[in-house]
Amino acid sequence: MPTTGNSQAISDLEYDLLAVLKNKSEAVKVYSTYIKDAQEIGSQPCVELLQKLQQTDQQQAQEVRQHLQEVMQKGKM
Repeated sequence: MPTTGNSQAISDLEYDLLAVLKNKSEAVKVYSTYIKDAQEIGSQPCVELLQKLQQTDQQQAQEVRQHLQEVMQKGKM
């Protein structure tokens, strides 16, 4: 992220956490499609794997969100 002195709208760390949160959120959303595809062909082991991955990403996204809130309030962790 380019910087121009102290006139940054957000810090590099805030930007990084926002990018991670965006990527995790997009992954959580697309897993629903993957789960549906696995269900349509009757692959229960794949359904379960994809649900597990979706849940993990959801939990990680929540953790990133909490860190981001703290960084935005305090400027760091």
